[in-house]
Amino acid sequence: MTSRPRLATDVNYVNGLAALALFVVMAYVFMTSDVSAPAGFADGSIVASIGYAMFDMLDQGAIEAEGFLVAFIVIALVLDAALDGAVMLARREDDEQSVTALADGGFLSRTKETSSERRSDGDSLLGRNDGEDAGSSDDGGDD
Repeated sequence: MTSRPRLATDVNYVNGLAALALFVVMAYVFMTSDVSAPAGFADGSIVASIGYAMFDMLDQGAIEAEGFLVAFIVIALVLDAALDGAVMLARREDDEQSVTALADGGFLSRTKETSSERRSDGDSLLGRNDGEDAGSSDDGGDD
């Protein structure tokens, strides 16, 4: 017989009160802050200036964009490293087992079967017999 879950009454309410107090303080700060009009680049496009800086055409850009260019290149390198890491994790090893960052439910820790062996076990569970009794196949015709 299962029992229904019970509400835990022996909890520490200090953490909840601290979170609520932090929420109230942050809400007060955001509600009472004076938000001025956004300051932009009035005399040109920053995107065009970054493009000109990338191709070393600094005289055509209206805005000094070297600082933006450094940030752009650093972000590009970080994203490239993340993509390389994802490809490395997704690549298959020599013994046909994939390297994953997620748990497999403990299946590989109990056995050392490859994916093709697991597939053949699944085929036997589904009634497929890998060519055994090949002469006794029923073609669906009349006898």
